[in-house]
Amino acid sequence: MMINRFLDYLRYERNTSPLTVQTYEESLRDFESYVTFRDKELSLSSVDADLIRDWMESLMDKGNSASTINKKLSALRSFYRFALKRQLVKADPAHAVTGPKKSKPLPQFLREGEMERLLDGIEWDDSFNNVRARTIILIFYEAGLRRSELVSLNDTDLDYEAAQLKVTGKRNKQRIVPFGAELAEALKHYQAVRTEMFGKTNGALFLGDKGERITVAQVYKLVNHYLSLVTSLKKRSPHVLRHTFATAMLNNGAGLESIKNLLGHASVSTTEIYTHTTFEQLKRIYKEAHPRA
Repeated sequence: MMINRFLDYLRYERNTSPLTVQTYEESLRDFESYVTFRDKELSLSSVDADLIRDWMESLMDKGNSASTINKKLSALRSFYRFALKRQLVKADPAHAVTGPKKSKPLPQFLREGEMERLLDGIEWDDSFNNVRARTIILIFYEAGLRRSELVSLNDTDLDYEAAQLKVTGKRNKQRIVPFGAELAEALKHYQAVRTEMFGKTNGALFLGDKGERITVAQVYKLVNHYLSLVTSLKKRSPHVLRHTFATAMLNNGAGLESIKNLLGHASVSTTEIYTHTTFEQLKRIYKEAHPRA
């Protein structure tokens, strides 16, 4: 049988792990059963691409995820590539078949009330660590920066007179992000406390505990700790604050194109994920508020 020859090839010529061989066999046997069910006159050497697509559709109907179906399709592609090279089939029916797209998880974000509790409800003392932590959280929330962008900020990137921040993003693309009076005051206060702590610095805006430029790992640890105080979200990374910034902007009337430019997205299609986020929030509010929902 063709399947057995392919499995032997994986075992003895490719030295594939037993678990992978088992996974491939399960996918191939499942497809073979489907082919026989559809038409007893058909065989693995006579199927076409449409039948493979029908099989994938049947898998979807059974509740299989896109990821699972793509793994099964990958096994089928490997099988038919092998069969074509060994001249066991005249054509490869799986070659032109594309798998289902994986659905992207919606970005997680904090609600405005949670951000208010974080920034205003916690007692922040005037120590360097607390001032730095609150300023970092505030700049993520008010400017929507990526973690790497925050770490790379220098004092010279701040323009208090114009109330704007020069941000160096992916592929060294620079953008200008405006900021408000609250963030300006927080940044000035942080710089004053930093000077008291370390004196003259090397130009980096945010410093670690020993006076060196803060690292991405230190920023993650800091944000994760403080977000855990106000939210039950499993994900509590700096990127959650970037999502929070974008969602807050959209909920308060900002256009997608404006948000795209502020976030430094290359395409507005990337920014559109936040419209799905706000709609999901709207559905949740509707179900909680409407008596017949």
